[in-house]
Amino acid sequence: MTTVLIVDDDPKLLKMLQRTLAYEGFHILSATNGNEALAEVQAHRPDVVVLDWLMPGLDGISVLGRLRAAGDKTLVLMLTARDAVEHRVEGLESGADDYLVKPFAPAELLARIHALLRRPAVTLQDERLAYADLTLDPVTRETRRGDRSFELTSKEFDLLRYLLRHPRQVLLREQILQEVWGYDFGGDDNVLEVYIGYLRKKTEAGDEPRLIQTVRGVGYVLREE
Repeated sequence: MTTVLIVDDDPKLLKMLQRTLAYEGFHILSATNGNEALAEVQAHRPDVVVLDWLMPGLDGISVLGRLRAAGDKTLVLMLTARDAVEHRVEGLESGADDYLVKPFAPAELLARIHALLRRPAVTLQDERLAYADLTLDPVTRETRRGDRSFELTSKEFDLLRYLLRHPRQVLLREQILQEVWGYDFGGDDNVLEVYIGYLRKKTEAGDEPRLIQTVRGVGYVLREE
């Protein structure tokens, strides 16, 4: 049975989530603050953590940071009332696997959890990827543009890896969001545009020609100009 840890300091929301997920057949754990959440993860190793961002004391971002710093790869769905693009980016860059803005419908929460659980595990057997002078090694996580190496955040790495697996193929925005993040933003692709901008800045930092092209009104493609 799949175990879900729900972390929220709102007793009404916590009870609603417990009832909704239990009805769907999940084994439920709960915590009302950050320290309880860390203890539950260590003791029970849940499959998914539904984690509220804004909590008194140790907030969700701090909990997530401690988990990722310890090498914990537990799937984390971040809940928050903050819906600005910069907040979504902050949550994802802190290591969240998904991000859901309050208020939300229970059906959407369930869909997000199921999408996370369907996400294939990343293996170290992935082969080195390359297009033109751009290379990425999934094992060492080294990325290079010619002789120049550069660092990527976790989500930037995932996005570039996906693009490199489909060179010269026009990829729809919705397709990229589904494959890289495991969900979409209901038509709001601002976060994707932000990350494309990050990748362009890093892959073109040495005045190299652009490889990540915009297909206006459609999506993006990795190809030489």
